[in-house]
Amino acid sequence: MQLYGSLDHIPLPAIFAATVALIALSLECGFRAGRWRIRRPDHEQEVTVRTEVVVMLGLVAFILAFTFWIAASHFDAARQALLNDANAIKTTYLRADLLPEPHRVEIRNLLREYIDIRLESMRTGQYDQAIPQLEEIHRRLWSQAVAASEKVSSSFLAGHFTQSLNEMISLHTRRVVVRLEFRIPKDIWVTLYVIVTIAAMSVGCHAGLTGALRPLVAMAWALIFSIVILLIVDLDNPQRGALKVGRQAMEALRRTMNEPNR
Repeated sequence: MQLYGSLDHIPLPAIFAATVALIALSLECGFRAGRWRIRRPDHEQEVTVRTEVVVMLGLVAFILAFTFWIAASHFDAARQALLNDANAIKTTYLRADLLPEPHRVEIRNLLREYIDIRLESMRTGQYDQAIPQLEEIHRRLWSQAVAASEKVSSSFLAGHFTQSLNEMISLHTRRVVVRLEFRIPKDIWVTLYVIVTIAAMSVGCHAGLTGALRPLVAMAWALIFSIVILLIVDLDNPQRGALKVGRQAMEALRRTMNEPNR
């Protein structure tokens, strides 16, 4: 199973607490190792360890920045996909005017149902369960479009509607792909946590060699890194947490469809 799939089912506070605990434990283990090494005649020189710690912290900063960029790009892509999707649905809804009855009414009712399913999935977070229902509505919309095109004297008018429906279906596929595939790969998550753990142990070891570890400083160090990692996790899944892609565009679109047969 993909690691990001596992993270999606873990509450954000639990991820934050586990990350703080991991970093704090790594600092403590490193500190004890440093205190043990300082009592040996062949212990490492403090300046050597300090140089290695600086290099490791630079690598951690690079990995954090790279991971943050991936998460921010995914969040922006998900937001843009939602706006494009709403525009395509609205265009399809308006172009239903080009089709004869009863297909016009049926298509608009299907589009209302489509938006209702989308909004419900956003409210409950049951996105995967909604995909088959949405794709079934795509199939029914296409059947209506084919049936209506046989009754329209001008293929130009039917073509306009078909074009917007094609765009709507394509954007749905793109949105699903963005949500499922444009995520931080599990290898990056593993690398990030391994490097942060090793860096924390190295900081603790250096503190052990110098006897300079301070509990408040160590906790601040753990909290800072944990907050950054939590922000990355939140950005990587735009459908949950504090940073979510809003429903305003879909809700506004649904309000324009309130009249049953318009």
